[in-house]
Amino acid sequence: MTKQLTWRSETMRAVLYTALILTTGSILLSSCAKKEEPPLPIFGEREVEGKDTVYHTIDNFKFVDQDSAEVTNDTFKDKIYVADFFFTSCRTICPIMKTQMLRVYDSIQNDPDVLLLSHSIDPEYDTVGLLHDYAERLGVKSNKWHFVTGNKEDIYKIAQTSYFATALEDKSEPDGFIHSGAFLLIDKDKRIRGKYDGTKEEDVNRLLADIQRLKREYANAQKAQG
Repeated sequence: MTKQLTWRSETMRAVLYTALILTTGSILLSSCAKKEEPPLPIFGEREVEGKDTVYHTIDNFKFVDQDSAEVTNDTFKDKIYVADFFFTSCRTICPIMKTQMLRVYDSIQNDPDVLLLSHSIDPEYDTVGLLHDYAERLGVKSNKWHFVTGNKEDIYKIAQTSYFATALEDKSEPDGFIHSGAFLLIDKDKRIRGKYDGTKEEDVNRLLADIQRLKREYANAQKAQG
């Protein structure tokens, strides 16, 4: 009789212990599920006007892409996009950047919310026709990836003052230009939300993850509005 009571007592303790573990696990999972993902940072200076915060945004621009189509801020209205600066005759970092941006293109080519924008910093050489051939060789769609050319001073200015990227002519350099290998993540409100080294695979992996994170941020904001 004593053995039977002992067995029942041990069984009851085991059942209670299992129930405790399951309950604790459920509480922890619920807590994790409720934890909100923090928004991506917003780059640049900001000003407070009354109760509103005004963030740095990309200035208005007007360039021409590989299809001779005009490309402006309106091209990216209600879109997320990734921007960079390059030139087709570059023999240093551009080939690496091209490989990494193709990874980005492959990940978003069927995503209607995301576009790519590559600015040539050698517009005298990179004509519309040359950019068209360049895009064709890459096998990319012009409505997803815009390669733009235009006035050199305008391109350099928007690189330095809007995207905080290096782009300038320097005859002492092997290819005659200096530019950063940065990929810039721009949100639907024309704000910089991320800066990544386009020559490093791990940084581009972070960009790919942040694109999805930014999309979730907009989706959650839309749900919150009703």
